Amino acid sequence: MKPLLPALIGLAVLMAGCHKKAPVAAAPKAPDTTPVAAAPPPARTPAPAPAPPRVAPQPVAQTPRPTTIPPEVRAQLNTLLAKLDDALFDFDKSTIRPDASTVLKDDLAVIRDILAAYPNQKLVIQGYADERGSEEYNLALGDRRAQAVKDFLAMAGIPENQLTVISYGKDRPVCTDQTEACYQRNRRAHVTAAE
Repeated sequence: MKPLLPALIGLAVLMAGCHKKAPVAAAPKAPDTTPVAAAPPPARTPAPAPAPPRVAPQPVAQTPRPTTIPPEVRAQLNTLLAKLDDALFDFDKSTIRPDASTVLKDDLAVIRDILAAYPNQKLVIQGYADERGSEEYNLALGDRRAQAVKDFLAMAGIPENQLTVISYGKDRPVCTDQTEACYQRNRRAHVTAAE
């Protein structure tokens, strides 16, 4: 029986090594009773301020511009315009010459001011001729002279729709002497306020 004993012991050892241990459940932990500092509340982003109520923009009150010129103001404007120099022309010509160009450039500020103050006002450019030549020819020549001045003023920025032309030909002369100096004064274009 002796040889059997070591075999049984070996078998017992072997079995003990193969035997699995049953897991032991961990004992439940006792609750921690240490006081915990309260966590600060989460930071809040401030709510945006309510937008002010939208107010429709109010139109800027403007003083209405007069649509027509009272007679006393028209008289003042015509007095002012009468002081402007006339554009003078060569005999039988309707081309703006250099001295007439200078005169018209000098007149521009006054004309602009009048039309800015009275946007519905029209100015009349009157064309004239000296007494030589027929009535019909001088009317056509006066018209061409007035049109040349209108074109000049329009090119300088004066609104064309506020300019009109009329020809008086050899009627309404500024002088009646039969001299070249007088003839020159009558070959002209003059700006005035429309009625």
